[in-house]
Amino acid sequence: MSNIHETLKDVFGYSQFRKNQESVINDLLAGNDSLVIMPTGGGKSICYQLPAIVSNGIALIVSPLIALMNDQVSSLQQLGVKAYALHSNIPREEKNSIHKSIQDGTLKLLYVSPEKIVSDGFVNYLQNLDISLIAIDEAHCVSVWGNDFRPDYVALKVLKTTFPKAPLIALTATADAATQSDIKKQLGIASAETYISSFERENISVEARPGQKRIQQIINWVTQRKGKAGIVYCLSRKNTETVSKKLRDLGYNSAYYHAGMEGIERQLVQKRFSEDDIDIVCATIAFGMGIDKPNIRWVIHYSMPKNLEAYYQEIGRAGRDGDPAEALLFFSWGDFLNLQKFIEESPSADSFKEVQRAKLDRMWTYANSSNCRTNIVLNYFGEYKNEACDHCDNCLHPPKYIDGTQYAQMAISAIIRTHETLNITLLVDLLRGSARQEVISKGLDKVKTFGAGRMVPYVHWMQYITQMINQGIIQLDFSDRSRLKLTPLSMAILKEGKKVQLSEYEKVGDKAKKKVAVTNVEYDLSDMDKLVYKRLRLWRTELAKSKSVPSFVIMHDKTLKQIAAAKPKDLAELLTVDGIGQKKSQDYGKDILDIINN
Repeated sequence: MSNIHETLKDVFGYSQFRKNQESVINDLLAGNDSLVIMPTGGGKSICYQLPAIVSNGIALIVSPLIALMNDQVSSLQQLGVKAYALHSNIPREEKNSIHKSIQDGTLKLLYVSPEKIVSDGFVNYLQNLDISLIAIDEAHCVSVWGNDFRPDYVALKVLKTTFPKAPLIALTATADAATQSDIKKQLGIASAETYISSFERENISVEARPGQKRIQQIINWVTQRKGKAGIVYCLSRKNTETVSKKLRDLGYNSAYYHAGMEGIERQLVQKRFSEDDIDIVCATIAFGMGIDKPNIRWVIHYSMPKNLEAYYQEIGRAGRDGDPAEALLFFSWGDFLNLQKFIEESPSADSFKEVQRAKLDRMWTYANSSNCRTNIVLNYFGEYKNEACDHCDNCLHPPKYIDGTQYAQMAISAIIRTHETLNITLLVDLLRGSARQEVISKGLDKVKTFGAGRMVPYVHWMQYITQMINQGIIQLDFSDRSRLKLTPLSMAILKEGKKVQLSEYEKVGDKAKKKVAVTNVEYDLSDMDKLVYKRLRLWRTELAKSKSVPSFVIMHDKTLKQIAAAKPKDLAELLTVDGIGQKKSQDYGKDILDIINN
């Protein structure tokens, strides 16, 4: 017990463990398998890095991306820990050096990709080594029910059969109950203890808006957050380039990233973003798990993601340092239809498609909800909560409600009279009395309810119909060209006068006007503190460039802010700062104290 606490402080520079970390570490040191669900930035890596350091032998870490492996290895090496990654981008000389340190027993952590594990002869090579533990990072990739299934991950079950005595720890940030069960099954750790930290990301303020005039809204958003690092996630490659160009034309330091680019181009964008040379990256989900940058202050979804797992993974790229961050989601019916089309056109089995449809439905419900968004996510992942979170738009600015009974009766009546053959667009056109050619050609202008709701603007109707679907008043039949159908509640509203409450229409931009002030991550630093912080950042940037590593590998912003506020007078006081261990104190202490004294 004292050993792991000493290692936590001396190596990692922290005086206490976060939630579940100590229990997971003790379980692993006792030789037990475990499944760890922790939010991004929750401290998953220490759960296996610390046991690896205090154990005899080599810890095998399976990670999906080269960039992610390299960042973790660089960070460990800065702490004085012998860690390496084996992958295709490493020069032969370095590989020979790595194999030498493996053979002489000085290596503590070896990072490899799942593809490396299944390559010819590698598992046989590992059998000659003393494996202390096995860690599978981003473990949701092993499950077909996860949001990023990868076939190579399924083959990782060979590790448990080959090394039955080595404890195996599987880690991920997002996994619902079905995915958790499948991870254990696929990796051969059915009896593993499951540790679930809260899925709630209290430092991230979340907001959802209808996807109208998205570019202009993004420009307004970025203008208020100039100089702060952020990601704009887009569904298409074209959108990443379009949004990035708009921002660059306005003078913002922006780049785009997608799978259609050459590998070296993608690596350069990621490197420059990690090193703070780029403030904004407009990217597809190809820009994903390798993002270990702790000071991302905001994430925007230009288009709605395919499920809540993907959404929650992606917003978790912001605020990894624990400081305040923001997430903005744009959504539209067009987004929904595009994602639905992707599912229907995929070669997957019908059973898989059915699950993906259900997950997309939940994402759509989340985007349109007028209830606490955090609770929707927590309930989805099996962590039930019913109190206001106070960091989502619906809790910060509760919507006003109106009596929507008459609107619901109009919609239900129109659906009945058209024999449940309309999609949302046609229903609204009918109620509004549109003279659009498709409306006339289908004879909808002859329906008794034609024009009955013309006093209600089109965009209002679209929001109201969506709310009716969410409330189960009418249903969207995805299997029948997204036509609207009746539900058991429909006739009670139409015939019995059952009341319907709808949240009042809110036009695009209203929420933005009501938003609280932009998150300030400078805390209450005095002018002198800010000057020290600025000098420390300049020093860190130069040092990181000289070592060819991202700035956060040297030291996190949060650590620099604590140093600036505390202004330690000597190395002993410097060691009391979170993130400063013995190695960093020895390597950088004199420079830091000189900056403060100057």
